[in-house]
Amino acid sequence: MPRPPRSQQDPAPGSVPSRERTVPAQADIPVEVPDRLYFRIGEVSTITGVPPYVLRYWESEFPALQPRKSGGGQRLYRKRDVALILEIKKLLYQERYTVAGARRRLTEREERARRLEARAAIQRLRAGLEDLLRQLT
Repeated sequence: MPRPPRSQQDPAPGSVPSRERTVPAQADIPVEVPDRLYFRIGEVSTITGVPPYVLRYWESEFPALQPRKSGGGQRLYRKRDVALILEIKKLLYQERYTVAGARRRLTEREERARRLEARAAIQRLRAGLEDLLRQLT
């Protein structure tokens, strides 16, 4: 008797079909990042729950994620790098973005922050010029 196609077979007991994978339960728990200058890749992996090989891959895919390297070649992540990794993890695993979509979303966020910063600087400059103009008249 021929076997039915895989799509019609019953899944093995205890297994989850690939289309119905669930996000790990700890994804909703806020992560507390210790207040230190630098973290090694193993420490970042433990804090974020992301394996080191995935962190190295994300470095090649996300331009904003560029940890320093020590004299011995160890990756040294700053606290803001760890926060960025947590955001990337959220975009990829919880919000189900593709790597390209997450990269685009982060780039848009950075551009928006730059525009707001530039607008604030222009407003400060304008206020300073108006004060100067008032003093001269």
